[in-house]
Amino acid sequence: MKKKLLILLLLTGMIPMSCTDDFDELNTDPTKASGTTFDPNLLLPSIQWKYVSATAGYNGAILFQSMWVQILASTSSGAANYYSNADKYVISSNTNAYLANTWNTDYSAASFAYEMEQLTKDKPALSNLMNTAIIMQVQSLATISDIYGDLPYTDALKAKDAITLPTYDTQESTYKSLLTRLDAAITGLDASKPLVTNDAFANYKGDVAKWKKYGYSLMLKMAMRLVKVDLATAKTYAEKAAAGGTFTSVSDDAYVVSDDANGYTNGNGAALSTPADVYQVRWSKTMIDFLKSTNDPRLGVVAEVPVAGLAGSQNVAAGSSDPSIQMGLPNGYDLNGGATDISRSPGYNGASGSGADVTPIGKYSRPTGVYRSRSAPLFVQTYAETELLLAEAVTRGFSVGTTTAATHYANGVSAGIQSLARYGATATISAAVADAYAAAHPLVAADALKQINEQYWAVNGTLFNFVEAWNNWKRSGYPVLTPVNYVGNFSGGVIPRRQVYPTTEATLNSANYNAAVERIPGGDVWSARNWWDK
Repeated sequence: MKKKLLILLLLTGMIPMSCTDDFDELNTDPTKASGTTFDPNLLLPSIQWKYVSATAGYNGAILFQSMWVQILASTSSGAANYYSNADKYVISSNTNAYLANTWNTDYSAASFAYEMEQLTKDKPALSNLMNTAIIMQVQSLATISDIYGDLPYTDALKAKDAITLPTYDTQESTYKSLLTRLDAAITGLDASKPLVTNDAFANYKGDVAKWKKYGYSLMLKMAMRLVKVDLATAKTYAEKAAAGGTFTSVSDDAYVVSDDANGYTNGNGAALSTPADVYQVRWSKTMIDFLKSTNDPRLGVVAEVPVAGLAGSQNVAAGSSDPSIQMGLPNGYDLNGGATDISRSPGYNGASGSGADVTPIGKYSRPTGVYRSRSAPLFVQTYAETELLLAEAVTRGFSVGTTTAATHYANGVSAGIQSLARYGATATISAAVADAYAAAHPLVAADALKQINEQYWAVNGTLFNFVEAWNNWKRSGYPVLTPVNYVGNFSGGVIPRRQVYPTTEATLNSANYNAAVERIPGGDVWSARNWWDK
């Protein structure tokens, strides 16, 4: 992001004084903007950046969901190691920080969007900005709900109204309200009105047509979340989204370009750019085996083996991306000896492993250098996702147009491969290669749901959108994964299906928190399922 983000400072009141001709001047701080002078467009990039950064980085999904759904794997174990909480579901020193970061930063994004809505709601000329604000509120709040379940909604974002201890709404009521608001906001976008400015979605520039497609694509995703719990609502909104017009090409992908030089660092890149983390993080065996099984062209772009093998496993220099030598690390392996052991690099601080299945860590595939850039893009929604969801909608019998499930699927597979180009020239795979691969691996009706949702997982995994990969895995059950049952894990040996609420909720908003927890089958635990996760 090249634009400097500004913090809104509003006058909160006026002090009663005796009458004077200079009343306004005496009671106005010239260093602060009022609601009548502040340009609310300046809030939009803050909203977008907060949203994408909520789940990225050292306190991000790369430490949790990336390995819960076996996209990545780690050698770490024990409370002192960051990556153990992901790969082995063990509480580590940063677990509570991540829970709070996801919750607080997404709510911060929603709060900025709510403020932007309030500043524009009575200004018809700014209707596009108001409706954009509502769309981003929906995006942020739906994500919080997908991660945690029930959440403060009706009473949320209203600290200015002295509501600081909000009650929790059910996920069902929240989702239905969000879909209604989203529908109205998309309808309200008007190309004849002034466009929004300061748009941080790299290829949008306030374009109303793109924002409409973004809104309908979000509607489709939210609708498909509900297929197992409220099929009628899912069908209604999926069909409405398709009729309205979802993404039509990779040029519609919604993403934010990080800007490390100006303080807007891609947290995933930061988490992978030090030798210690390069040493620990690998692609999972599940992901590498999936890509190798069909000679997927992404394999030679996303994965590398250190050129010096074992000795070079901590070296950040480019390795070999020869697809034939790529090997994924099984989830649950560590450096502690035994049957699921990995040997250390020479000179690493600790004894070399000696387990029955020991393999040098330097032989396992790691993410290539494109992911280690601190200015890499952060994805929000893609054309690939939309096409795969439409393929499923057709498969389920929804009336979403005349395009076949097979065509939507092929579009989604090809688009997922092409979207890697956002990471730069070295990650670019041509449309011809992507289309040829999709044509050679068509949708098979008998396995449609499996194929569609495995590709959805692979697309979001290779684009590092780990939370979306996890949410769709919960919804669909694909890919079929074998959980890790590591000693001392926090989920009872099952893959976590929700994040527990931040500890501050139990201490600062205890009555409302306790009421919400009473509605969760099994309580506020990692293995509990939310409303749509059936």
